[in-house]
Amino acid sequence: MADSAITKRALAASLKSLMSEQPFSKISIGEICDRCEMNRKSFYYHFRDKYDLVNWIFEREFVAVSKTKSYSGAIEAFSDLCDYLYENREFYRQALKIEGQNSFSECFTQFCSLSFTQKLEAGCEDPELADFQGKLLALSLKNAIDIWLSEKVCMNGRDFSERFVSFVKNTAAIICNGTQK
Repeated sequence: MADSAITKRALAASLKSLMSEQPFSKISIGEICDRCEMNRKSFYYHFRDKYDLVNWIFEREFVAVSKTKSYSGAIEAFSDLCDYLYENREFYRQALKIEGQNSFSECFTQFCSLSFTQKLEAGCEDPELADFQGKLLALSLKNAIDIWLSEKVCMNGRDFSERFVSFVKNTAAIICNGTQK
């Protein structure tokens, strides 16, 4: 493994460890570096700030890994995402609460929006409508995940993904037909 990857993983492990002990807002770059016995220069060589590190963790642990998998459909990929978030719920409980520019919440919403929009464009003749729908679904999902992971005892990822998919289908059926499926 290249030195760069080792350094990034050490910084990520350090941040995760610190986030299990204290709020993200109270964690400094110095603390992250001290925890893994690196200097601040090493941190800034790889990341712009601690927000960038949080987003890198998601990109590395979920997005990059999911691109290597062969999903049978979008629902299977979504279930995999929910399983990943559930397995790492302590970290993502805090990560989703981070606010501001370049926050994980913003990064996650954008990731979901792009994913939904790509799927919606395949069945929609209006790219602007697909983009609008993708953004709405992404915001709904981000808020639902935030509520789900914030519960002291939350259901597992598969159960959550099934309930969210059911919610989307039932809501669409009610709005379009006036009936529930």
